[in-house]
Amino acid sequence: MTEPDPATVRHCLTQGEFAVDGRVLPASNVTLVGQVELDGLSLRCVYKPVRGERPLWDFPSGTLAGREVAAYEVSELAGWHVVPVTVMVDGPFGPGMLQQWIDVVGDDVVDVVPEGDVPAGWRHVLDAYDGAEQPVSLVHSDSQGLRDVALFDAVVNNADRKAGHVLVSGDGRVRGCDHGLTFHTDEKLRTVLWGWAGEPLGDRDRECLHRLDEELSRPPVADTLCRLLDTAEVARLRYRVHRLLSRGRFPRPPDGWRAIPWPIF
Repeated sequence: MTEPDPATVRHCLTQGEFAVDGRVLPASNVTLVGQVELDGLSLRCVYKPVRGERPLWDFPSGTLAGREVAAYEVSELAGWHVVPVTVMVDGPFGPGMLQQWIDVVGDDVVDVVPEGDVPAGWRHVLDAYDGAEQPVSLVHSDSQGLRDVALFDAVVNNADRKAGHVLVSGDGRVRGCDHGLTFHTDEKLRTVLWGWAGEPLGDRDRECLHRLDEELSRPPVADTLCRLLDTAEVARLRYRVHRLLSRGRFPRPPDGWRAIPWPIF
């Protein structure tokens, strides 16, 4: 089934009637699934109410729902389109984020293989030992869609890009979900997508970053993000965009903290 266009999805999520079907378990924060209906269109979606968020000592300001919506807005502003349509709503359990559900039927794009056995068209991330003490390598696909996700993560400072947070739909399109741990003013990038670490930015990478920088300079855009994040986080967002353009390369794993999320999947 073909997805409705993003404008239609956004209109349905913001104006439609939402009904909860169930809860996703296990999940650190309350995550509900259901259907939103409007004018004969029915869409499956994910609802995360603010009241169901677990307080985090290292993300004391704002809300996880606000960060999820801000991540979607940044993805759209840059032209990456790597986040399912995500909006703020006043749902059945109060304010929260409502996000388009993506049916994942494509192949995995992050995997663990015997050490050094990197498939053609894939990128090596690191070598380690599995639970059976066998040497393995963490690898991911070398696709443009996944590259967009990796650069997006560097911009929003994603502290939790697990393999399970990468969604591949039946048409091969790559998107990401679970962006509550983003936009911190401190360096927090933690991801399984380090395959391009230190490599020069390509033309598309630069075009998206320049587009985002131009959009962030517009007062209406900055005001929208400041309603979702605090002003220091928005300022740091622009700083990260400028730093990427100035250095002209994908970031490398930082020293001083664990750069890979756990569990990986």
